[in-house]
Amino acid sequence: MPPPLRSIHPTHLARPAHPAPPRPLGLPADARSVPRARRAVLDALPDPHRPRLGGDLQLLASELVTNAVRHGTRPAEDHLVELLLWPADGHYWLAVSDPGPGAPVLSPTDASDASACGGRGLLLVDALSAVWGVVPRRVRGKAVVAGLRLDTGDHAPDDHAPQ
Repeated sequence: MPPPLRSIHPTHLARPAHPAPPRPLGLPADARSVPRARRAVLDALPDPHRPRLGGDLQLLASELVTNAVRHGTRPAEDHLVELLLWPADGHYWLAVSDPGPGAPVLSPTDASDASACGGRGLLLVDALSAVWGVVPRRVRGKAVVAGLRLDTGDHAPDDHAPQ
C-alpha cells in the first residue's frame, strides 16, 4: 500500500528563479533618440554577448527607432517610441513600438542608386535578423520585433543565403 499523501504548505515549496521582466525605454519621437537607443542597447546587453551581438543590435535599434520616429509618430503630439531588449527562446530580441497605425513594408530598393536617401532600413533588418515581424499593440500602434540567434555566429537564417 502506498504511503498516505501529506499536505504541503505553499511556503515550503521551492520557487523557481525567474528573470525580471524587461522594462521598455521610452524615447521622444525625435531623431536625437537614435544615438540614445544605440547606447541603451549596448548598455543593456550582457558582456558575454557584446562582441558578437552588440554591433548588430545597435544597427537594428538605429533602423527601427529611425523608422518609428519618421513614420509612426507625430512629434507635435508628444509621442514616444519604446525600445525593449530581452533574451528568450535562443534569441536576443529587440522590439521598437510606436503609436502609428501603419505597418512597415519590406520593399526592394535599387541598391545601385547611390543618390537614394532612405528606403534600406528594413532590408538591413531583414538581412541581420534570424526572424522579424510586426505585432499590433493592444490599444494602438505596433511593435516591430527582430531576433538575433544566441547559439551561433550566423545571425540570418539559411533562406537569406545567396543562391
